[in-house]
Amino acid sequence: MSFLIIMKYTEEQIEKMLELKESIIDKMEKHQEELDFLQKNLDILNIVLKGSSFTKASSLPRNEIPKDLNLDRQDYVEPENKEKSESIPIKKNKDGEVIANAVVTPKQVSIILNDGIGLTDEIPPLRSFFIERIIGEMKKTDNVDVKDGKIDEGSVIDCIINKNGPSIREIIIKNYRQKERLDEIINTATWSLTRMLENSVK
Repeated sequence: MSFLIIMKYTEEQIEKMLELKESIIDKMEKHQEELDFLQKNLDILNIVLKGSSFTKASSLPRNEIPKDLNLDRQDYVEPENKEKSESIPIKKNKDGEVIANAVVTPKQVSIILNDGIGLTDEIPPLRSFFIERIIGEMKKTDNVDVKDGKIDEGSVIDCIINKNGPSIREIIIKNYRQKERLDEIINTATWSLTRMLENSVK
């Protein structure tokens, strides 16, 4: 024989339990955000330590890349009509705040920083990691392909920084050409800009 025990609570007790529930959920979400942030940084550090900037983009923290830019081929064929473009928000890894937008076309990626961000190109790790390691290694590969006759000199990847005074206005990466490169550029740029913001307030 079983008994059903019905506990009666006052409205005040129920209200306190609801508050406790909301507090627990809120703390769980905050801890999950922190874990996600730590995991993304760990992924990037693993890439650096392995000494390979050509690690598959699937191993990096990912932003959503447009699926309708026809990026499956090794090299692009310029479309007959007006080029497609897509805007991808660049979000700070820790809290998801949008700090820039990446405007993507088949020919280039323009990472346009939001007003008020105020980062300079001297703040690490922009030059040491993103430009010299990520873009620099891609450029080395392209230069080898030029020598081998696989691509012409005008197809070599390049990076240009435009400024408003000392502050970066946009970072333009020309001739990325490959989907894997686009993926890697977006994700390592996100990590680099996040770290730059952290370093700028130290």
